Amino acid sequence: MAQSQDLFDDSTMTFGEHLEVLRYYLIRAIIGLVIFVGFALYKGQVIVGIVRAPIDSALRAHGEKVNFKDDLAVEDGPEAFSTEWWKQLADWDFPDAPPEEEVSLVKQLKTNDPDARTIQIEVLPSELVAVLHAYDPQKYSDPVVPENEKTVPLRIADKSFAELESVVIRQNQAVTLNVQEAFLMYLKVALIAGFVMGSPWVIYQIWQFVAAGLYPHERKYVYIYLPMSTILFLVGVVFCFYAVFPFVLNFLLGFNALLKVQPQIRLSEWVSFAVTLPMMFGVSFQLPLVMLFLERISIFDVTGYREKRRMAVLVIAFLSMMLTPADPMSMLLMMIPLVILYEFGIILCGIGAKKSGFDDKPTDSPYASGASS
Repeated sequence: MAQSQDLFDDSTMTFGEHLEVLRYYLIRAIIGLVIFVGFALYKGQVIVGIVRAPIDSALRAHGEKVNFKDDLAVEDGPEAFSTEWWKQLADWDFPDAPPEEEVSLVKQLKTNDPDARTIQIEVLPSELVAVLHAYDPQKYSDPVVPENEKTVPLRIADKSFAELESVVIRQNQAVTLNVQEAFLMYLKVALIAGFVMGSPWVIYQIWQFVAAGLYPHERKYVYIYLPMSTILFLVGVVFCFYAVFPFVLNFLLGFNALLKVQPQIRLSEWVSFAVTLPMMFGVSFQLPLVMLFLERISIFDVTGYREKRRMAVLVIAFLSMMLTPADPMSMLLMMIPLVILYEFGIILCGIGAKKSGFDDKPTDSPYASGASS
């Protein structure tokens, strides 16, 4: 009698039944993924805002440090104009204004025009009277300049100030270079976010199919190490996003201030950078699990990891230098966690005795063959 070619003849399910089950879980995974992607597209503006937050914050901080004139420091917050900026404006529009040190800013004072902005300048009364006398000599007498004359505040409101404020704020934001770039970046960020949010559901559906064919000890390893891998990856991404990006951007934008050039960050390039670097951190934070895997397949052991600790630190330092395009501080921000994770990997490898996959008896796997003859 010819031997059957069906690999699943001795299992509890036929090959066709396996395909049907696989199709069922794949359809569920795709439906869930479509829902998450649709939600990400609906909330794309919020997600893009989250992705843009580090670069927008860094550009605002850069704008505070670098002024339009002589790199003067900004005194107000990121949403406000600097006093020095308005000094420059006074030089342009008010040639007869008093010296620069006598000009100050009052932000967002109430006016009859909601679109207007009000600034306050300090003027000498004698100069103000002189202007009025030049305008109407009969109504206003010649000014008398008293000794130790003090300045008085004069408020000026105009829509142009609001327009200038808008220009300055937009100058410290990411830019697009063609008409379709913003739309494409919206789709790209939303799709990536949708896949990231939907990945746990997809992995769960795949696991539902695969777990039925695994032995108990194999499922035990997956139940322990898959959540640990996910947590380590997320910790690496969050750590990069909120701890590393500020140092990286501050260092790189510092060269623009050094060379006295205005940075214009392209949105598409920032999105690529904002996706790549956190992913590098997420993958590098898998170091303990990689060490555990190599120990379990007998390539390394705990003693070897301890003896090669200095070499491992050197390799980690080199990789950190290559993966972080910034100053030594950002390199240390990757290196120090990896060194800690290396020690954590040694602890993991030392927990429990190494067992072979054949130590447990495969008694309750539905894919296992029937009773032996």
